[in-house]
Amino acid sequence: MSKLLSPLTIRDFTLKNRIVISPMCTYSAVDGFANDWHLVHLGSRATGGAGLIIQEATAVSAEGRISPGDLGIYKEEHIEMLQRITSFIHLQGAVAGIQLAHAGRKASCARAWEGGKQLKRNDSGWTTVAPSAIAYNPDDDIPHSLDIEGIKKVISDFKIAAQRAIKAGYKVIDIHAAHGYLVHQFLSPLSNHRTDSFGGSFENRIRLLLEIVETIRSVWPLNLPLFVRISATDWAEGGWDIDESIKLALILKAKGVDLIDTSSGGMVHNAKVPAGPGYQVLFAERIKNESSILTGTVGLITQVQQAEDILQKGQADLIFIARESLRNPNFAFNAAKVLGDEIEWPNQYLRAK
Repeated sequence: MSKLLSPLTIRDFTLKNRIVISPMCTYSAVDGFANDWHLVHLGSRATGGAGLIIQEATAVSAEGRISPGDLGIYKEEHIEMLQRITSFIHLQGAVAGIQLAHAGRKASCARAWEGGKQLKRNDSGWTTVAPSAIAYNPDDDIPHSLDIEGIKKVISDFKIAAQRAIKAGYKVIDIHAAHGYLVHQFLSPLSNHRTDSFGGSFENRIRLLLEIVETIRSVWPLNLPLFVRISATDWAEGGWDIDESIKLALILKAKGVDLIDTSSGGMVHNAKVPAGPGYQVLFAERIKNESSILTGTVGLITQVQQAEDILQKGQADLIFIARESLRNPNFAFNAAKVLGDEIEWPNQYLRAK
């Protein structure tokens, strides 16, 4: 059997293959509530054969949403519809995961197809928060710099969100510490100018993430995987870089993190990112080899053989498919055909096999 379609066991949990549907915002919720769109969107990727479906960035607080259309898990009432989604995914033999997120200074924005610009406080927007009072875009409102009590609330919000994720039936948590959102804002010296215990040195800048990991691990079942998505580099001078990412991965592994979901960028609006097929794979490879932790890779992975080659070379352990899965929800079926493997199809689809 190919590597791409072979199982992977993490802790006591086995994924049926190495294809992961990457968390991708669809901006289709109201007040954080999931609806039929999310059930059909995520469910179709499960019927399409992927091993792990990670739900889009799901806000741990209302102010942590990127846009008014973001999913949330900051109310008990959110759980009922999320349970429908996870139950359907699991019935297809896939695993349901959730990305827990806080957008920080990149919150309060219009939906992507509405331009994505920040919604001002006098125009249905809200006050954003950050490690330091530094805006993402020059014309954005200045975010509120979190005090210690505010930081404690963020940590508590992640813990409560993890507890709700258990009730909702998720089997994997992916902590969003990438793409310029709040946890990444603490990691990067470009956005974190604090002089207290949460800023300055590498050890201080990673403190928020470590405390979030510790508080989630205190409530998340020991047999279930915990991932962290990071931006391996800011692609900007003086920013977070791959060497710091490797150091961080070593520490996260010791704290009970099972896999680094390896992305990049998103910290500054004018970064020059050399995007191309598999352009982030080498970051996942270095982290995997130098930190001895499982890694997932994402970013312009569009071809079945490309994904298989990454795994065969030992550059990563999981392949996160993003936009290609929007074009082709049945990527796993296509992979089986290309690689000459047999995988299980839903009975309802067998006539098309």
